[in-house]
Amino acid sequence: MRGLTGSGDGTSGTTGRGGTLRTGLAAGSTALAGLAAFGLFCAGCATGGTGTRDEGPAGTQPVARATPSTTVPTGTAKPVTRVNAVPLIKADAEVSRQIRNDLKPCAGDEYPVDTSYGTLTDGPAADIVVNVMTCGDSVGVGTYVYRQRTDGSYENVFAVEIPAVYGTIDRGDLVVTTQVYGSKDAVAYPSGEDVITYRWATTRFTETDRVHNDFNRALGNGEGDLPTPPTPQN
Repeated sequence: MRGLTGSGDGTSGTTGRGGTLRTGLAAGSTALAGLAAFGLFCAGCATGGTGTRDEGPAGTQPVARATPSTTVPTGTAKPVTRVNAVPLIKADAEVSRQIRNDLKPCAGDEYPVDTSYGTLTDGPAADIVVNVMTCGDSVGVGTYVYRQRTDGSYENVFAVEIPAVYGTIDRGDLVVTTQVYGSKDAVAYPSGEDVITYRWATTRFTETDRVHNDFNRALGNGEGDLPTPPTPQN
């Protein structure tokens, strides 16, 4: 029992084994409390959406900045130079005299001419497709393709002069559509159409595809009139 209470003369007091044990227990309790607090702090950091681990210190994260690209897009499109197709047609000796003489304004200074620009040949600039039509019913009477020479002038490299013809540019090909008429067909109701695809080969256009479409004659009687609907039966 003396080891637990001291010697009684004041020389041992609380410095005996009992005092050391109490001091050790107190220190251990303090350490455990600190560890528990640290554990709660870490648990708070690990939770999603509210801990500092998710947010991070304000103003300390680097800001990503987009760097503008200096790459210039490339392509095969030729430069487009707008051309007045009317004097081009009128001055072209390869265009029939009748079409040149008949090419007049429909109203004011508006001519019945459609012009398209695109890459068809290997010329230095965009090629020009010109469609000449009639004023009254806008029926195509001639389709022409002009290719620019190295001196800037234009040459006629393709011409079709038949009624109801129209040319377009389709992904580097020339597509020419002509309406096919029977002996009794009205202008508004052709019997069918031919769709011909041409491709440039060295110095001229060559035919690469041809499609013929027959139209349903039930939609008209050959004179441009729709069929008379049947009389309802009572």
